[in-house]
Amino acid sequence: MKTDQSHFVNLAFNDTPDTQSHRITVNFEEDRVKGGVNPDSVSETGQDSEGYTNKERHGLERNISTVSEGLTTSSTQTSFHEFVNVSSDTKEEDTKWLSWMEIQFKKIAGSKGFIELEDFKKALCVKRSFFSERFFTLFDVDKSGSIECSELIDGIRMLTKGTPAQKLKFLFDVYDINGSGAIDRGELRIVLQSCMEESSLSFGESDLDLLTDALFTAADKDGDGIITFEELQAEIEQHPGVMENLTLSAAKWLKPPEDDVQLSLRWTEFFTYKYLINNLRRVAFIAVYIVITLLLTGVTVYNHWNANGFVIVARVGGMNLNLNCSLLLVFVLRSSITYLRTTFLAGYLPLDQHIEFHKLIGRLTLFYAIIHTVAHIGNAFFTEFTMPNRNLTTVDILFTTKAGVGYVAGSAYITGWIILVILLIIFICSLPFVRRGGYFEIFYRSHMLYIPFWILLLLHGPVFWMFFIGPGVVFVLEKISRSKLIKKAKYGGTFISEVNLLPSGVCHLVISRPDNFTYRPGDYIFIQVPVIAAHEWHPFTISSAPQMKDILWLHVRSAGNWTKKLYKYFSELDPINLGEPEVILQKRRFTLSPSLLNFKTYGQSSGRRGTHYLEKSQKQLQHEKRVAQKNKRVNIKCFIDGPYGTASREIFETEHAVLISAGIGVTPMASILQSIAQLYKESTRKCPRCHHSFYSPVSDCRTNLKKVDFIWVNRDQKSFEWFWGLLNHIEKELLDETKSTERLIDMHLFMTSAQSKTDMKGLGLQIALDLLYQTDNKDLITGLQTRTKAGRPDWQQIFDKISQERKGKVKVFFCGSSQLGKIIKGMCMRHRFNFVKENF
Repeated sequence: MKTDQSHFVNLAFNDTPDTQSHRITVNFEEDRVKGGVNPDSVSETGQDSEGYTNKERHGLERNISTVSEGLTTSSTQTSFHEFVNVSSDTKEEDTKWLSWMEIQFKKIAGSKGFIELEDFKKALCVKRSFFSERFFTLFDVDKSGSIECSELIDGIRMLTKGTPAQKLKFLFDVYDINGSGAIDRGELRIVLQSCMEESSLSFGESDLDLLTDALFTAADKDGDGIITFEELQAEIEQHPGVMENLTLSAAKWLKPPEDDVQLSLRWTEFFTYKYLINNLRRVAFIAVYIVITLLLTGVTVYNHWNANGFVIVARVGGMNLNLNCSLLLVFVLRSSITYLRTTFLAGYLPLDQHIEFHKLIGRLTLFYAIIHTVAHIGNAFFTEFTMPNRNLTTVDILFTTKAGVGYVAGSAYITGWIILVILLIIFICSLPFVRRGGYFEIFYRSHMLYIPFWILLLLHGPVFWMFFIGPGVVFVLEKISRSKLIKKAKYGGTFISEVNLLPSGVCHLVISRPDNFTYRPGDYIFIQVPVIAAHEWHPFTISSAPQMKDILWLHVRSAGNWTKKLYKYFSELDPINLGEPEVILQKRRFTLSPSLLNFKTYGQSSGRRGTHYLEKSQKQLQHEKRVAQKNKRVNIKCFIDGPYGTASREIFETEHAVLISAGIGVTPMASILQSIAQLYKESTRKCPRCHHSFYSPVSDCRTNLKKVDFIWVNRDQKSFEWFWGLLNHIEKELLDETKSTERLIDMHLFMTSAQSKTDMKGLGLQIALDLLYQTDNKDLITGLQTRTKAGRPDWQQIFDKISQERKGKVKVFFCGSSQLGKIIKGMCMRHRFNFVKENF
């Protein structure tokens, strides 16, 4: 079977030397083009002289276009009774698309040369067979049970480049399961159920019936019990932009990859005015760091000008190592950084990027260490071959103390090798694939090597102590103040008093809060749970509001070994025992057979034995029931270290705050929202005459906030349950009270796994959800008043709207994945919004 794409393109687009713009008519047809192929040229095998089968030639002819003036296409009958006209300027783009489609066809079809139903399902990435079977049936024009290249190209071209009417007709045919020319209620219910499954949504049968009734009633204009094509078109036209953008988004292979220009833009952005304004503190720090590095390099070169080149390079590397190894310590002085946030210096220092700079300095430290080491190796070879009178070999210099280098028994080379090995271990174990790949314990334990690392550095470098003394003293004092002994004396005992096991492996911990433990919204703490790991500390954002007395909230998502152990421990814990959990639930040992409980047959002794077994069985059932509880009252000892501040502390100094969170990144935003709700509550006023309660302006309540936009992006439906109670409280207590006035808080919820309204697999369901929402003012996905939007957010549209509101200076607070963070940061630079990202 021949599928040479170059020949296909030549058939579709006839090259001419004329540079004028020509009109190209692309025909979509169901029937064979009349007169297109000479029947005599077809061989017995069904192939023509060029190796094409009748079916392939038929498909190729459908894509032949008239290029030069005066040529007309043959008489055709199109499947959608219209032509799609494009100019010759799009020839290159269409040629690229055709080439890409053949590549994708070969990937799907393999060596068979055609696509079967199972191949088609995998290619479309659909979760349920309904849509794949319907699409397959409609793509398979000749009903052969397989799809060939021409059929795939025709179908995909229609879905991606067809007119709105073509797309809508295809959608109608998908919904019209029995091919009767109309959609009945049963067919619509099947479609909506399939849409629900494609969107990873879970609704009950009654909810599905409500959705079906809402959409069917709205679309069936004449009430005759069926939906015609015209009625479906009329209903969809009530939703602007849907018909124009209707497509099939599941198949990412539909469009050829665009040229990657992001790499070239990435570096130019660093030199723009917008980047400088949005990253002034960061740029200033890097500039100061470069100046200090150049000064140290210059002074070192000047002091060793008479030495050989190897010695000069080694000394330059060593001097910069002195600076960088001390800065590594500076950027992890968490208590000091938290204190600096309360001073005027917070406006000048890059405190929000302290972890980012710690990583940057770590990379530079390894870089200078390698330069330092290589230069010393080169100097050892240089010494051996140019100074034979010293009787030193390269091995003697590098691996013994014979050279006498170093102010502590000539051990500089020995300590240097050990330092380099430690540095490599720490660096490798700090890479993302280790830390975020479920091996946080390896990252944590390897960092404990900092103790021998700095001790050996003090023994290795004669001047390192000058750089280290200041940060080192502060670091030791912080470690002492954060020790368990000091924390226990300061806060007393802290315990996990309640556990809620939430969907998606999230563990909600309720911890007893010491009276003198104060924090601000968005702060984080380190927690140690001895029954999980006696020596491991892990950071988590406090999700409760500072105004909540006696308790702290933490929401811990199961991502690494420690967090998975935590979730497993509490999921298997019997809250009555409050001791070691039943790690493995044993199957019930005692089987109550009818003969065992037949007291008459077995007499009194048998009866007592049966009662004994019955009691044990009931105890086992009660135990399993307690263990299976999602909410458990417990009393598990823990230790906390903190609180430590983040950029979120600036929330109440912001005029227009935009809180963007992805997944479990909502935890700092939850604390902030609760604090805002508490400020609202504190601002409650009563009319002295009618005793009506109302809220005074929030700006009167110790905050500059004029507007808050809360955006939460989740993958699945269950994730919204993590903070459903909080969001429901905000809607009822705050949004309902401000209906007559302008809202302070606007909530925007997105579910990325749900198919959007412009996707054929989600259109019907999303319209039905909209209809129900208009009736009940309640979102069926979350149960909140805020409508959950399907798909990924349109950040350009969101930021444009925020910019148009003009509620004051905008600052975006983000907590989520680094990939999404880059997108948000780019949008902030474009709109000149301040951007801060949660880091710890």
